[in-house]
Amino acid sequence: MKLEVLEKDYFYHIYNRGINSETIFLSNDNKLYFLKLFSKYLIGIVDVYAYCLMENHFHIVIKIVEEEKIVTQSLSNLFNSYAKAFNKQNNRTGSLFEKHFKRIKIQDENYLRNIIQYVHLNPKNHLDLNYKTYKYSSFQAFISDKETKLARKEVLEYFDGIDNFIYCHDLKNDILSEKYTLE
Repeated sequence: MKLEVLEKDYFYHIYNRGINSETIFLSNDNKLYFLKLFSKYLIGIVDVYAYCLMENHFHIVIKIVEEEKIVTQSLSNLFNSYAKAFNKQNNRTGSLFEKHFKRIKIQDENYLRNIIQYVHLNPKNHLDLNYKTYKYSSFQAFISDKETKLARKEVLEYFDGIDNFIYCHDLKNDILSEKYTLE
């Protein structure tokens, strides 16, 4: 499988899961540590448009602001650092993640808005948790006035403001909830 090259000035949906769908975050401390490494390795190299950490997988929506080799190496450093720490903490060896992180180039604004909502709604869709209060997602950072390293201003502009950002998420949540109720 040929992997998509990460081109500067483009958006990507980056995601991966535990090998054999195993848990990659056993605790909230694991998630906090991943986010700490995420900040260390990626802030300034990419602009973060959304993220969500689930028990056995994660999603990140980014815009590449550095050259491909730098970004790819930084992502590799993040995942390798986390896997080594996780393995040491849990007295395990071997791969933690599936072989390569997946990446999908985002070609248009409509898809970008949809993937941001998809990422934020993961807690609801996978665990039936309230996506608005889920701690390990970027949703709260976008509706808060607290300082953030995320691309809040840019994301909210894609949604024409915070009120429409919330409305679009609520609407998509309602549509998905209704779909699952009908099945």
